[in-house]
Amino acid sequence: MDFSLTDEQRMFKEQVLRFARKELAPRAQEFDLRSEFDWEAWKKLGEFGILGLHFPEELGGSGADVLTSVLAAEALGEAGVDGGLALSYGAHTYLCADTIFSHGTDEQRRKYIPKLAKGEWVGCMGLTEPSAGSDVASLRTRAEKRGDRWVLNGSKMFITNGAIADVAVIYAKTDTSAAQMGISAFIVEKGSPGFSVGRNLIKMGVRASPTSELIFDDCEIPKENLLGREGAGFLMAMQTVEWDRSTLLAPFVGAASYLIERCSKYAQEREQFGRPIASFQAIRHKIADIKIFLEAARPLVYRIAWCKDQGRPLNHLEAAVAKLFIGDWSLKPTSDAVQVFGGYGYCHEYDVERAFRDGRLAPLGGGTSDIQKVLISRLM
Repeated sequence: MDFSLTDEQRMFKEQVLRFARKELAPRAQEFDLRSEFDWEAWKKLGEFGILGLHFPEELGGSGADVLTSVLAAEALGEAGVDGGLALSYGAHTYLCADTIFSHGTDEQRRKYIPKLAKGEWVGCMGLTEPSAGSDVASLRTRAEKRGDRWVLNGSKMFITNGAIADVAVIYAKTDTSAAQMGISAFIVEKGSPGFSVGRNLIKMGVRASPTSELIFDDCEIPKENLLGREGAGFLMAMQTVEWDRSTLLAPFVGAASYLIERCSKYAQEREQFGRPIASFQAIRHKIADIKIFLEAARPLVYRIAWCKDQGRPLNHLEAAVAKLFIGDWSLKPTSDAVQVFGGYGYCHEYDVERAFRDGRLAPLGGGTSDIQKVLISRLM
C-alpha cells in the first residue's frame, strides 16, 4: 500500500491551495457572519473544476482519481476556506451528483452530471428525516406509483443545500413491508409539483451552508426519475454515506494544517511576560498535539481513497473507523487553537473561533460517533 503522491498530484494540490487562499478564504469570515451562501465562491469552485473533479471528461469533469479528489478537499481546509462552503461542495458532488453518476441511466447522467459538475446546478441528498436519522430503515417518506408518475409524501430534515438545490436525490419507502429493502431513490427537481422547502435551520457552525427541511405533499415526478432499481435505495444510501464517512472528512484534516499555521504564527508574535508565548511549553504542546492529530488522521482518509481507486468492495469498517477517529479527535485541535489565542480565540475576528464551531459537526454529520462504534463492533 503506497500513499506516495505523484508529482502531478502534489502540483495539483498546491494549485488548489493557492487558488483557495486567494479566491475563497478571504470571503469566509463575511459569509459566516451573515449566515449566507457565497454564490461567487461557488461559481469559482465550478470554474476551477473542483465540483466535477472525479467525473469523466465527457460529462464535464476531469476524470481524476479519488485520491486527487481527496487532496483537493484537504487543500480547501488547509487554505482556511469556510467550512460551510466545503460542506456544500461535499454534499453536492458526492452525496448527490456521484449517486446519480454511479446508479443513474446514461440519459440521467447526461441530463444532470454536466450541470452539476460545472456548478450551474446545485445538488442535495434527502435521507434524514425528523424522526429517522441513524435508523434509516424507519424513514416515513413514501413513494407510490400512479400510472406513469411517482408520487412522494413526507419530509426530510437537516438537508445540506436543501434551500438552494436545483436537483435532489430523495430516499423513500416504496414497500412498507420490506424494511431496508423497501427503500428506493428518486431524482426530484426544483419546481416539481408538491415539492417545497420548509424552514431553514440556524446552526452553530458551517453557517454559510444552508440547511433546511424539504416537504413532499403529493409531489409528482416522472416514472423515469426512479434512480437505479426499485428497492435498491438502502444499498445506494450506504454507498453514498461511505463518501460522507471518508472523503468528506478531508477538509477537517486540512483544517488541522491551517490551525498549525495560524497558531504557530500567533504564538511567535504574541508576547507575555516579556517573551513570545511560543516559548512556553504549554503552548508548544498544544501545537504539537494538533500535529499529532494531523499525522494520524491523514492516512485514514488516504486509505479510503486508495481502496476506492483500487476498486475494492464497500469499505464500511475502514470508513467507520476514519469517521469516528477524525470526528471525535478533531474537536481537540480546534479547542487547543482557541486556547492558544486566549481571549482573542473567542472572538469572531480570529478564524480559530469559526474553526471551533465548524469542527463540532464532525462527530455528528454522516452518522454520529456512537453509530460508528456500533458499526465497528458489528463489522469486526
